[in-house]
Formats: sequence, structure tokens, C-alpha cells
Amino acid sequence: MPSVLPDGEPMPEDGALPASALHGAEARPLAFYLHVPYCATRCGYCDFNTYTATELRGSGGVLASRDNYAETLADEVRLARKVLGDDPRPVRTVFVGGGTPTLLAAGDLVRMLDVVRQEFGLADDAEITTEANPESVDPAYLAALREGGFNRVSFGMQSARQHVLKVLDRTHTPGRPEACVAEARAAGFDHVNLDLIYGTPGESDDDWRASLESAVGAGPDHVSAYALIVEEGTQLARRIRRGEVPMTDDDVHADRYLIADEVLGAAGYDWYEVSNWATSPEGRCLHNELYWRGADWWGAGPGAHSHVGGVRWWNVKHPGAYAAALAEGRSPGAGRELLPEEDRRVERILLELRLREGVPLDLLREAGLAAAARSLADGLLEPGPYEAGRAVLTLRGRLLADAVVRDLVD
Repeated sequence: MPSVLPDGEPMPEDGALPASALHGAEARPLAFYLHVPYCATRCGYCDFNTYTATELRGSGGVLASRDNYAETLADEVRLARKVLGDDPRPVRTVFVGGGTPTLLAAGDLVRMLDVVRQEFGLADDAEITTEANPESVDPAYLAALREGGFNRVSFGMQSARQHVLKVLDRTHTPGRPEACVAEARAAGFDHVNLDLIYGTPGESDDDWRASLESAVGAGPDHVSAYALIVEEGTQLARRIRRGEVPMTDDDVHADRYLIADEVLGAAGYDWYEVSNWATSPEGRCLHNELYWRGADWWGAGPGAHSHVGGVRWWNVKHPGAYAAALAEGRSPGAGRELLPEEDRRVERILLELRLREGVPLDLLREAGLAAAARSLADGLLEPGPYEAGRAVLTLRGRLLADAVVRDLVD
């Protein structure tokens, strides 16, 4: 969850949504994101809404404690049930993210899932994911998650090289994420992801290739590879500004992306979103696909964002303020916005163009259609899908995705 909240109109104290938000809801999937805002240490590149024990000390008292966090979050899920009323939809996906969800006991994560199940029900084929720090799980922990209903786990690997992990302030031991994949498989998880980051200062092409090969060798059915973004206000940004570590450039990122697509493709991983590869359609992260396709999701937890029927809202950031609002029977929402149809159209283009299936050309205005024709001529869009009425990025188009989408939304 990003640490900076947008502006917006005030959220009603009871969290009520306009009637229009649930119009046609039965045709849209419903998902839950459960945010755990705790970390043992703060990674130098991280700009998410997370807190270490030191940062929370004295700032929220018992309300900010992770010991009772599962029950606090359960209160928001119960609030969601009241707000959504008799909405009959079972939950299609649940994603527990952070922060470091696995700093909580496995039983706490299961209790958080259980309240979603009790209040809304889960689809028969529901995807239930948690992020996990490699050093905060063991075989017994993973077995408890699997027994409790989780069927997908995502480990933060970032790199196989110690010196790269050190720049990122990651504390896990090289090789531990790969071992976690085997432990997750033994616990009964069919779907396992490894998250990688490329473009870290001091990382070489060989370092990046070694990380990819280590990830592939571990045998997950999904790999995410993200370019490092240096966010203002982070420790890494300060180190770069002081000249302690170098800054990588866009050309380096492009080279690393091509290496990723080469290594992952050769190992049987197909891209389905610009930064994500899977060995099969079943291995894709459905929860993220629902985000990219504009489904409904409720984000529970400090700083979490939600979207239902064109209404977007976000919670207060601090765990103490979040818990206090729920304890007083109030929505923890800090603000919301009602998205006009034009904004929703633009968002569809921004998000769906990143997907393997692309975006329908009939979403584009006249200027966007002309830009799409130019992108096709420049080799940025696939000819076959274009003839069938869809804009789908080529490999070169993926490298220039931000520029392509800026032209198409005109």
C-alpha cells in the first residue's frame, strides 16, 4: 500500500456507498485485500504503508499492537458486510499483503481469512494468497496456512546475490526463498510465486541472470519481475542523492527486462502482464488480474484502498488511528472519490494494455485510434490482435508501455 493518500471527499462515518456503486454488481467479481502493516525492519527502497516496532512505540498504544491485529481487521470485514448489505456474491480472491503478513502467527492469518468466509462465503475455486518473508516461515507455518485454506503463497526473493540484497536492506539469506518454494510444495501449495527486483544499484547483468536462473530452478509456477523504482523519502533515495550508490537508468532497466523475458520464456514461463510470468493459465495471479480488469475489491487495513462500482476509497494510514475508528464503530475510511465514466475509460486503457489480451480498440477515441495505428506501424502492437480489434503490446511495446499508453488515452 503506497504511503501517500490522495485527496478526496470525506468518507461517511458508517462507510455507506452510493446506491449506484452496487448497480450491476452481480456481474462483477468481488475480492478482498487484507493489509498487514508490520515489518521487522524497513527496506531501504520501500515506500509502502508499513511500520516497525520502533516506529509504532508510543504512537498508538495497545491499539497499534500486532497481537490483536487479526481481530481489529475482522471488525472491518464485518463493517464491509454491513455496507454491502445483501450482496450475494461469494469472494473470488483474497490476498494478504504488507508489510510482512508472516510476522503474524499463522493462526492470525487463518482467522482473518475465516471472517471473510463467515461473512461473505468463498467461491468454490477461490484463490487465497499471502505474501511471505522467507525468513519468517518454516514448514510447520506453511502447513498451518495450507490447512487453514490458503492455496497460493508469494515469497519476496528480490535477488540471489548477497551484495544486491544488502543494497535493498533485505535481511534474508540467499537461497532461502528457493528453499521456501520446496517447503510450500511439501505443505500442499500448488501455486507459488517468487518476486524479483531488477535495476538495483550495483547489480550487473550477470547478477540479474543468476537471480532469474535461481528462481526458475526452484520451480515456482509464477515469477514477478519489477524494475526498482526509487521513491522520494526512502533511505535508498537519500543514499543515491549523497552519492553512496549509483542510480541505474532506463536503458539498464530495458536490458534487464529483455534478459528476464528471455530466461523465463526459455524455462516455460509465459508473460500475461508486463511484469508477470506463469507456467500455465492456472498459475496466474487472479487477484491482480481482477485489479487490472476493474473488478470490485474491498481493501481492509491501514492505508488500504478499495473499489466498488466506480467508487474508490482509502483508509487512514496509521494502525492506531485505524483501530480507534473501528473500536468506536466508525469506518476507517479517510476519503473517497466517485470516478466519472471518462476516468474509468482511461483507467481501463492504462491497466488492460499491460495484459497479454490487451485492450479493445473500441475504448479509444479518435486521437487514440490514430496513435494505435502509429504504434502498430512502429512495431509496438501485435498485427494479428489489432486486426481483430484489440491493442496488444509486442515485446518492444512492453519496453515502451508507459509511452504507448499515454498516446492511446488521448
